[in-house]
Order: sequence, then C-alpha cells, then structure tokens
Amino acid sequence: MRPVLLSGELAEAMRRHARSTYPAECCGYLLAPAEIDRQPGPRKVMGIEAAANEFPGERDRRFEIRPEELRAVERRLEESNQLVAGFYHSHPDHPARPSAFDEEHAWPWYTYLVISVTATATPAIAAFELDAETGRFREVPLEIVPSPDGSQVNRSPART
Repeated sequence: MRPVLLSGELAEAMRRHARSTYPAECCGYLLAPAEIDRQPGPRKVMGIEAAANEFPGERDRRFEIRPEELRAVERRLEESNQLVAGFYHSHPDHPARPSAFDEEHAWPWYTYLVISVTATATPAIAAFELDAETGRFREVPLEIVPSPDGSQVNRSPART
C-alpha cells in the first residue's frame, strides 16, 4: 500500500465536482503516469476526469461507472502515457470513509479517494486501497501538495 500524492488544484477540482452534484454522489477517474508500477515511492495522481454517475437507483448513496465508459477512457489514455490508477467519489452528508457497498465493488491495485461533502462544505478527502488478501479497504496516507506543472483536470461536466 503506497501513499498518494495529490495536487491542491486536483483536490479542489474534486471538491468542486462533489459540490456541483450534491446531494448526489459524484465520481471520476484518477489518472497517473503509465509507468506507475515501476516508480518507487508514493502514487502520484497527475490528473482527474469526471465520470457520469449511472447508478440506476438513489444516487445520493451510490455511484456506478459503466464498464464501457471505463474502457473508452482507458483506450483514449493509451496514446497519452497515462492510465486509470483509481477512482474518486463523494459521500454526501457522510464521512470520507468507504461504505460496505464501496468495499464489495472495489478492485485491488486501484486507489480510491472518498470526499465528504455537505450542503456547505467538503470537509475531508481520504485515500484507500483494497487489500487483495483480505478484501478489506485500508486507509493509505494522502498528501495534498502544491500543484505541479502538468496536473490535468478534465473540466467537461459529468452527467448525473
């Protein structure tokens, strides 16, 4: 389990996304350099991209990213030397902790960022990875750092 580095610009973009979809959950992709597994040290998130929350029920408690949307993003990134290194989503009026539903639907290797959002604030962001052996989330250190050159925010609005 590796610590996660996130620029202040990307953290703020995720907070804005969470506030814009409140009271529904927002969701999106965490983008990292394709050589992420060969780099020692922290996992560096270099970009984010909003995704559409396609959950068919109450979106204030769940999110779903359709597999075909994920595949399309992965195909597009093949040319960019980036890959999907994880996902982010918000928890309206709840702590920045994964739910049992989140844990049941998570995959090992990916980083998961959870954003707590209320009607007036986004008080916390926390990082997690699923332990492949136990099937349980473990919190990993998250460091929000000054924005490096090269951070990418896809500003296109997500459907909610």
